[in-house]
Amino acid sequence: MANRLRQPSLFRRTAQVTASGLLTTTWFLMQSLAALPPVLAQTEEDDQLTYGEFLELVDSGQVEQVDINPNTNTADVVLKSDGEDDPPQEVVLFEGDANNPELIQRLRAQDVDVEIEPEGGGNALAWIATNTLLIMLLLFGLLLILRRTANNAGGAMSFGRSRARFQMEAKTGVQFDDVAGIEEAKEELQEVVSFLKNPEKFTAIGAKIPRGVLLVGPPGTGKTLLAKAIAGEAAVPFFSISGSEFVEMFVGVGASRVRDLFKKAKENAPCIVFIDEIDAVGRQRGTGIGGGNDEREQTLNQLLTEMDGFEGNSGVIVIAATNRVDVLDMALMRPGRFDRQVIVDLPTYGGRLEILKVHARNKKIAEEVSMEAIARRTPGFSGAELANLLNEAAILTARRRKEAITMQDVEDAIDRLTIGLSLTPLLDSNRKKMTAYHEVGHALLTTLLEHADALNKVTIIPRSGGVEGFTQSLPDEDVIDSGLYTRNWLLDRITVALGGLAAEAEVFGDLEISTGAGGDIKQVTNLARQMVTLYGMSDLGPVALESMGNEVFLGRNMMPRSEYSEELASKIDKQVREIAQQAYNRARGMLRDNRELIDYLVDRLLEIETMDGDEFRQIVEKYTDIPKKQTQESPAAV
Repeated sequence: MANRLRQPSLFRRTAQVTASGLLTTTWFLMQSLAALPPVLAQTEEDDQLTYGEFLELVDSGQVEQVDINPNTNTADVVLKSDGEDDPPQEVVLFEGDANNPELIQRLRAQDVDVEIEPEGGGNALAWIATNTLLIMLLLFGLLLILRRTANNAGGAMSFGRSRARFQMEAKTGVQFDDVAGIEEAKEELQEVVSFLKNPEKFTAIGAKIPRGVLLVGPPGTGKTLLAKAIAGEAAVPFFSISGSEFVEMFVGVGASRVRDLFKKAKENAPCIVFIDEIDAVGRQRGTGIGGGNDEREQTLNQLLTEMDGFEGNSGVIVIAATNRVDVLDMALMRPGRFDRQVIVDLPTYGGRLEILKVHARNKKIAEEVSMEAIARRTPGFSGAELANLLNEAAILTARRRKEAITMQDVEDAIDRLTIGLSLTPLLDSNRKKMTAYHEVGHALLTTLLEHADALNKVTIIPRSGGVEGFTQSLPDEDVIDSGLYTRNWLLDRITVALGGLAAEAEVFGDLEISTGAGGDIKQVTNLARQMVTLYGMSDLGPVALESMGNEVFLGRNMMPRSEYSEELASKIDKQVREIAQQAYNRARGMLRDNRELIDYLVDRLLEIETMDGDEFRQIVEKYTDIPKKQTQESPAAV
């Protein structure tokens, strides 16, 4: 309150100083105008002598008095024949004659009274204008300083106020119809909308409105958009703030902002408070590298207190979003604070199809483009990645000067986002030939193995990031959505990953294998280790010897606990090596049996550089039998 009373007095003093400055400037201008020499106030005369006539009148003795003004280089002439009321006549002198001693001597020889005004009087207006401008600049600078002082005084007192962005219902502009691909999450949140619209329906039978809803999911799945849709559907105010905006270097500021935020929310109830990235302030307390953060913990404690439920149904629902729910403090997760956790996961095929339709509304797309084919080609894509995909396709279309987005543009955009930017094709060389054999090894095993994914295409066109070529397959939609992988699928995946290295060894020899298989070997090692330590798919039996997510970060213990002995660690390493070696021997045996087919496929790939899955399978069918599962029509060709 003291700050609110102090600020008006400061502005009042500013106004007083400005008014006094203006009065001073006005008085100064009036005094300066009064002091102007008569020549500045004098009006232009109708009668004006020429310089020749002036000299003739002087020589003839008709001139009585001459007043010379050096500033204007003119002279006022009074004739002996003029009456007392007649004004003097003006004559324009030549340059330099105002101070010409010959002219002065000539006038005095004829007994003419000569008066010469002092120099500088003609610059009075310029002098007044310059000084007036300087005074106005000084007053303007003083006004800015005083205003900045007033703002700083108010800002210092409002340092602990919430920085939440406040939007009324009309400004959110998002409804549930604008959110696609997460139907399960929308169904769970329909009840929240009902709570906000008709709270009496639930309070009448003793039900309490949930205090908080936690949206959990990977980045880009639409958590923020979903929170805005809830506010739009319920037609209630929407407060939006990031978790990092609570934490400052000054102790107590974050807690003050939490109090101010909830105070504003209660004044506008019913409403929604959306806290994005809540893990920035809601991490576990008292753990991590270097101990806890006092300021962050005080802020979290204040947030817990505000959400504790001391009051009844206030109509304020807190919606928070995070992709790291495992690091949140347990006190924040209990019922009474965040009563519900809604999983906003990556969209399935149907969800991706609906998301693509939403983002394709404002784009020119050719009739040949199949949204179903794009949805099948993009398993694992989030909603944000699908929006970026169509945007990249539109950029490629404009760069190629086309009128509409074609399927080829979409395919190139997918490759650019998943693999990298296309570079200049390699020239004919041993490097290009080795790349071709490497990729054909991957592609042939993908086609021949029964449990491997369907081949989409194989190319030897290099990409940014050091990728010489790549083999692309289409994952089974059911496997991706369910997250359940069989032992046969994992073993075939490991075998396919080692196909490039096996092809190099079979064709060029063990001493000529390249480092191009480094990424494949790393993938094989990770998969084989997970089979042994997580999934129980080895001779060690159905035991989980490790847990995922043991990385070190603030909010967890610094070192993960060892879960097995050194003797068992040696057995794990042996099992991992056996799985990798068996898959490698299997890959070499299959490629050795199809050496003639490999040479033909390499020659074809070197000729066209990119081969789609259908053409590849047609060539393979001429030499050997393909599992029925792999002969089905590729989803990309739908």
